[in-house]
Amino acid sequence: MRIPARFAPLLFSALLSAIMVCIVSAFVLTISQGIDARFPAQWLSSCLTTWPVAFPTVAIVAPLVRRIVGRVTA
Repeated sequence: MRIPARFAPLLFSALLSAIMVCIVSAFVLTISQGIDARFPAQWLSSCLTTWPVAFPTVAIVAPLVRRIVGRVTA
């Protein structure tokens, strides 16, 4: 199954934000509370809480960042 190319920016934003949320929330949770038996549940809760903020942020900011990078690179 292939997704139409017109959805590429949305898919990019969804995947990038999901990956970043998973990595950053695991890192912050480990630093702040350590890893114990509750870690998986806390991590999942953190991911599900922060992804709805991260996804639209990436979707809105990514085109701006691409334009800035295009202007400052040769």
